[in-house]
Amino acid sequence: MSRTPQSPSTRAPLGWRAVPALVAGLTLLLVAMLTAFELPAVHSGPHKVPIAVAGPQRAAAPLAEKLDRARPGAFDISLVDDARTAQQRIDDREIYGAVVVGGTPGTAPEVLVAGAASPPVAATLRGLAPALAPTPAGATAVVRDLHPLPAADPNGVGLSAGALPLVLGGYLAAILIVTLLRAPAQRAATAFGFALTGGFALTALLRYGFDVIGGNYLLTSLAVAFSTAATCWTIMGLRALLGGPGLGLGAAMMIFLGNPLSGLAGGPEWLPSGWGTFGQFLPPGAGGTLLRSMAFFDGAGSGRALLVLAAWLAGGLALFAYGTRRGEPGARPDGGPADPRASEREEPAAQVSTP
Repeated sequence: MSRTPQSPSTRAPLGWRAVPALVAGLTLLLVAMLTAFELPAVHSGPHKVPIAVAGPQRAAAPLAEKLDRARPGAFDISLVDDARTAQQRIDDREIYGAVVVGGTPGTAPEVLVAGAASPPVAATLRGLAPALAPTPAGATAVVRDLHPLPAADPNGVGLSAGALPLVLGGYLAAILIVTLLRAPAQRAATAFGFALTGGFALTALLRYGFDVIGGNYLLTSLAVAFSTAATCWTIMGLRALLGGPGLGLGAAMMIFLGNPLSGLAGGPEWLPSGWGTFGQFLPPGAGGTLLRSMAFFDGAGSGRALLVLAAWLAGGLALFAYGTRRGEPGARPDGGPADPRASEREEPAAQVSTP
């Protein structure tokens, strides 16, 4: 009589006892997902948005106090000497806008905004413009947009809509790469190749297909490729180190936290205090800031985003290298079995004869 032993990888089904735990766990997952997306949206608004008031001290200081009283906690107001200084700080992405006042009484101030930096902030400053007139009968403040969004996307809806696809692209690519390819060299070549071609393809679609971004096509494409590579390699590194749970951890960081906290729609200062800053240290937030800087500000204000993405990319590469060196069970660097004779040894062991 002979019998075939059960494979160690074969697992019995969980059974009815696991049903309540699965129902509770999936419900908690749904609640956590909804909270991650809804909380920033419900509590969004200006939170210490950096702006400036430019002009003589005797005129600028009272106007800064007036703005602070009109929207308590909304703005972080600094005083600068003139409109040229304010405009330079907007170009450098140090502030989101400015109010320029002159020394002549009765002269209406000028409001400088950057719609491409944050459409909601620009809209807020535009809304305050009528209240900045020196007298009720005076002229209304003039609003000038120094960095407007494209005419095809004046409210930045198209740009913000691209946030989730940009994140999902790197995440799904990592899953497919580690699922379909076994050899580390093949995985690495595919990840780098996808990030590069994907960056150029997505930028072409956003710029020439939908006309929602501008800027230098080559540099913007490289920025998107860099962001995609950081996401993809982080997921691949977590998968190499932790296996399946690494994919879940990656989804939590990139999709549940990173995407709603990216600030791509209105800037990090438009999110609840603290959350916007935290989001800028995750790949989606840093990638969104880098894309906006390259597409509308000639790269200004992209330094921190580049450092954050570089850290995530280096970390993902390190985890991938460590996990690969440690080795997956039954795998060789060339994708074959760890021991070519393993199948020969396992074949006779499949049947055990008993007298």
